[in-house]
Amino acid sequence: MVSGVQMQYYKVCKRKLWLFSKGIAMENEHERVIEGKILHERAYPRLEDREILVDDTFKLDALDKEYVREIKISSKMPEADRFQMLYYLYELKKRGITKKGLISYTKERKTEEVELTEKDESAIEKAIKEIYVILQSPSPPRLKKLPYCTKCAYYEFCFALEGDD
Repeated sequence: MVSGVQMQYYKVCKRKLWLFSKGIAMENEHERVIEGKILHERAYPRLEDREILVDDTFKLDALDKEYVREIKISSKMPEADRFQMLYYLYELKKRGITKKGLISYTKERKTEEVELTEKDESAIEKAIKEIYVILQSPSPPRLKKLPYCTKCAYYEFCFALEGDD
């Protein structure tokens, strides 16, 4: 089964998705990831239902009567963040739970509401199929330089040989 992080990585970078899914974890000591973990630990102190692990597959930041809540440091990857939330809403709906999503960007003091539509469900189902195809590949997708690569935890791994030619 696909995790929420894998769904987000699918939208950010398919190579990162493959590396992460194969256990090549570069995030643990990456400054931005550590900052995100601290943010998650301190988020939603008034809500009782936080860090909810669903079927040992995906973890919701918080849950209340109407919303699944996800907290993010910044809105630099809005489509990936939205897709991750849609995935959570899709998986909950499959389990008979209908919710809306709220993505909170703390530094920007901005919140985005997300609702799952039939069109979104089709997009999520397509993404899940494509994720499985990527994960079954014996090697990672080819390196593709993206504008945000320099801030990625996998940057040194992906670009270690760049400039040696």
